[in-house]
Amino acid sequence: MAMSMPHQIGALSGTPLTAETGGEVPAKGNTTASAAWRTPLTNLRVSVQKTGADVDMLSPTPSPPLSPLKGGMRPDLSVACQALMEAPAETAAEREHRLGNSPEKGKGVPVFVMMPLDSVKMDHTVNRKKAMNASLQALKSAGVEGIMMDVWWGLVERDSPGEYNWGGYAELLEMAKKHGLKVQAVMSFHQCGGNVGDSCTIPLPRWVVEEMEKDPDLAYTDQWGRRNYEYVSLGCDTLPVLKGRSPVQCYSDFMRGFRDRFENLLGDTIVEIQVGMGPAGELRYPSYPEQDGTWKFPGIGAFQCYDKYMISSLKAAAEAFGKPEWGHTGPTDAGHYNNWPEDTNFFRKEGGGWDGEYGEFFLTWYSQMLLNHGERILQSAKAIFDDKGVKISVKIAGIHWHYGTRSHAPELTAGYYNTRFRDGYLPIAQMLARHGAIFNFTCVEMRDHEQPQDAQCAPEKLVRQVALATQEAQVPLAGENALPRYDDYAHEQILQASSLNIDDQSSDREMCAFTYLRMNPDLFHPDNWRRFVAFVKKMKEGKDAHRCQEQLEQEAQHFVHITQPLVQEAAMALMH
Repeated sequence: MAMSMPHQIGALSGTPLTAETGGEVPAKGNTTASAAWRTPLTNLRVSVQKTGADVDMLSPTPSPPLSPLKGGMRPDLSVACQALMEAPAETAAEREHRLGNSPEKGKGVPVFVMMPLDSVKMDHTVNRKKAMNASLQALKSAGVEGIMMDVWWGLVERDSPGEYNWGGYAELLEMAKKHGLKVQAVMSFHQCGGNVGDSCTIPLPRWVVEEMEKDPDLAYTDQWGRRNYEYVSLGCDTLPVLKGRSPVQCYSDFMRGFRDRFENLLGDTIVEIQVGMGPAGELRYPSYPEQDGTWKFPGIGAFQCYDKYMISSLKAAAEAFGKPEWGHTGPTDAGHYNNWPEDTNFFRKEGGGWDGEYGEFFLTWYSQMLLNHGERILQSAKAIFDDKGVKISVKIAGIHWHYGTRSHAPELTAGYYNTRFRDGYLPIAQMLARHGAIFNFTCVEMRDHEQPQDAQCAPEKLVRQVALATQEAQVPLAGENALPRYDDYAHEQILQASSLNIDDQSSDREMCAFTYLRMNPDLFHPDNWRRFVAFVKKMKEGKDAHRCQEQLEQEAQHFVHITQPLVQEAAMALMH
């Protein structure tokens, strides 16, 4: 056939999604953001058919994975933290805002602060209410724009399908309103526990867990049969596997219930809805689970496509492509969770399977399944919150380890088809742009040289790539820090990254918001609090800031002295 592989896949797969704008191959000399990478493959969409057939585990590229790397290191680093988003309280997503990326161009970046994961207890009451009240008052006095709070599916719809208990959240939202704080509400459809920074355990709703126990293929599955119960597998997104409803229907009903219950606060107090799309609330596969020591940084992770629903979809795609032998399984020579790329036949730089015809087919299918998942949920979220004065955002993981390699293995196993030769973030940005959603990205506080050099970590380069992709797709970019940091060094990195000065180009573009991880006793430590107050002031001044560091520090010190009793009260209350 004269058609290229991307066009063959697109033509044979049946019902492709709407073509992404701006995805054409750049002409020679074109200096668009994607010019440095191969243009993403055409969209692939295949129907998911339920099947109980046994999976033939022969590898399409048979070669055994090598043994795990000796040693194994775990620096204080990683990415899957909690959530984040943006927040200027304007009406629905206008094109001008999407292009400008902030309430007023060049007028600074509003700072939000993440609330504790267990802000609402299992008995539907506010946790440490006195501490919460004092803390919110302190945050407001420091110039913080608002807070981010997880609204847990496993709490609200815990006992019975369709029965929602918003207790605790109603009180917390009223508390925020009383203090004049805006709220980014995260629709958290994942399990809390098992990821970096998870300080408590909140499982999925009981009735969902029951269904997953009856049909373990509702859970993401790796090639060794290990199940991951953090989030329902996207392979069954549209199938009525949860007491007669599909997972996407469950998510939609939950968001609709939230809208109806808190409609009076939407657009005023609640300014943003972040829609959970996967583990840790991020649009990705659970390819690097820390629970039970399965994965340790900086391992490459593992593909999560071996439940029967995903395999059924892969089989259909392979048959449509004319290579039915490719549909029995994913790569079986891609190593284990804690391997490094060069330990594997699939990810190695020379002759690796990722760079061949099979690898291109598989990775296109795997990443497109993730994009389709995001598309389905965003279509629903957009309809539910249309004209409610709130923004919608989606969190993307900052997977920066092995970024300096050719294959970018950890990104590939997570579902981001990003390699040295291909931009995997532009298709995500374009998908979000179609729905007027915000691209929310992590690891903004990290610097390349702080990370282990042998793992070729490059968070700064990754943030830059994402900034270029969002610029080309004309979608707002928001940020968060991946790990708790209270030092000036991290603050300066966040300030620099949020200014979006790419290649020293003069631009009014800034991040639309930054969410700070997280409200806890450490934040209210006098030295940390002083630095944080100065940081918030600098972020709000943005590119228009002309005042010197010394002046800001003096103002911060004065503020800390005045508010010392309030901050001490918040810190003490949080510790008890």
